[in-house]
This record gives sequence, C-alpha cells and structure tokens, in this order.
Amino acid sequence: MIRVLVIDDSVFMRTVLTDLLGRDPSIDVVGTAEDGRDALKKIEGLSPDVITLDIQMPNMNGIEVLEVLQSFENPPKILMLSTLTSRDAELTKKGLDLGADDFMLKPKNPGKIRGIEQELLSKIKHLITIPSITEKPRIIQRPAENLVMIGSSAGGPPMLDSVVSSLKEDLNAAVVITQHMPAGFTASLAERLNRISPLKVKETENAELLQIGCIYVSKGGFHTIISANPLSNGKMGGKITHSKAPPVHAVRPAVDKTFASGAKVFGKKTMGVILSGMGSDGGEGMEYIKNAGGRTIVVKEEDCLVYGMARSALERNSVDKVLSLKSIPRDISKYIASIE
Repeated sequence: MIRVLVIDDSVFMRTVLTDLLGRDPSIDVVGTAEDGRDALKKIEGLSPDVITLDIQMPNMNGIEVLEVLQSFENPPKILMLSTLTSRDAELTKKGLDLGADDFMLKPKNPGKIRGIEQELLSKIKHLITIPSITEKPRIIQRPAENLVMIGSSAGGPPMLDSVVSSLKEDLNAAVVITQHMPAGFTASLAERLNRISPLKVKETENAELLQIGCIYVSKGGFHTIISANPLSNGKMGGKITHSKAPPVHAVRPAVDKTFASGAKVFGKKTMGVILSGMGSDGGEGMEYIKNAGGRTIVVKEEDCLVYGMARSALERNSVDKVLSLKSIPRDISKYIASIE
C-alpha cells in the first residue's frame, strides 16, 4: 500500500485529489494539509511514502517546504502540482532543483481536474519504484573509449529513471542522454537523475571531455555534438560541443544530431537507444550508428507512451533489438563489456 499525503490550500483540490487517489486499492491517502506548515507536521507524524505538493500556498509555500525537507533523513517522494504560468514554470524548475522528484500540471479549469487521474496515479506508482542513492561509489573517471547514446521525448523521463537507476557503476562507457526539453529544465532533469543513479549525472557543458562513469544530459536550447578527442594511448575519445544550429525536427537538442556525430567518432564502440517519443527524431541517427558498426536498440511499443521515434528507426531497418524497458540496462552492460 502506497501512503500518500495531499497538500494543497484549496479545499476543492484536496477533496478531488483524495477522491481520485482513494479509488485505487494500492493507495492509502493518509491525510491532507492546507499549507506548508501543516504539511511538515503531518509528514513527520504520518510518514507518507509520497506527497502531492502544491506550489502556491499561504503561510509556507511548496518551495519553502522543499527547502526544509532537504534536511530530512528519509523524505517522502515528492510530486509537485502546478498551473501553467510563467511564474509557476520558474518555481517548478526551482522545486526540481531542491529535490522534488517529478511534477505535473493542474488544469486551469477546475471542472477538468478529474481528467488527470491516470497521469496522477501513474506518476505516484512510478515514483515508488525508483530508488534514491544516498552515497555513490567512488568511480575513477578517465576518458571514455565507448559511448552509449539515449534519445527520448514525450514519455521519456520515467523511462530514463528506470534505465539510469539500473546501470552499474562499472559501466565502461560514457552515456549521453538527449531528451526533448526546453532550455532551463534539462539541468533539473540531470540533478534529479543524479539522485537515483549510481553513476554521476550532469548537464552537458561546452568543450568538456566524455568520461567513463558519467551520464551527460544534453543541455536544452543547444544541439549536443560529439567531437573527436584523440587520446594519449592512440585511441579515440570524445568531446561535447554545443551548437546553436537551427532546430532539427523542430527541436534543439535533436537526437539525430547527437547520434550521428557520436557514431562518426566512436564507430563500432557506439550504442544507440531510443525510448518513448513523438515524431521521427532519432531514426536517421540510428542509421548512422548501425552503418558505423555499433549496436542499436529500441524499447517495445507496449512500454511506450508514444512510439514515433522508435518506429522511425525500425522503418529504416536500423534496429538490432527491440527490448522491454527492464531489459535495456542489462543489454547496455552486456554490449559494452563485449567491446574489445
């Protein structure tokens, strides 16, 4: 049973959220709170597994609650709820930086609030499955000679949670994730993934060298290009280059740009993975990887919210394997270990 505490200053929202969650037999709504002060008392007293946290509240808002929760030894998983305004977007980004695990939008029209039931239940159940890494193993970083590249868009973040939390600390490769996201939000995604992965996760920086034991999240607003970086042992490493070239498939960063450039540098020591996503970004990039002798995999359609990106790779006959989401981390480790 998942213990949930609902925190919102609106009586209407507290009532509706409690009703929606209470319909699921695997969820127990252990209480509600009307502001941040009330929430902190009830978090300590009720020990919920998950809290739904409104951002805008009187007395103590959601951001202030998050600041206090940073000092908790075992804080609950945190799902922020916000409206689609420019101010709330900034606060949501700040909340993710402060430790919130995920967020979702509340409808502006209260009459449509029941339409979020499936997304709400899905996010809460997903959060419970993701571990928190309190202490990372010490990894001696050195230039990477192998490269794993992951592309995703709509429906991708929960899948990224599952993949990066399951990768092993001894992975002999650098990992570059290109997730379609606006500028400003990829840093928060990287920080959140860093809390659940045994490997170091960070947002890309221009001109940084790809290191073993590090996962890089492509910075929003830039294409992540992998440039060649000759190593002292005569082998080839890679370097991140940020590009402000025009969007591809109406997005920047584009998966195709990263995949194609990475395949050119690392050749058969490259692995490409496509998760959930709308559109065709990634299909051409997977073809580059396949032609360079690398490994290409896509997730099964039944595990995806949207299958456009994976389908575009399949239509190009550029996919070696179609795997379930839970099988992908194991296949990544197996292939990287087989590279000579």
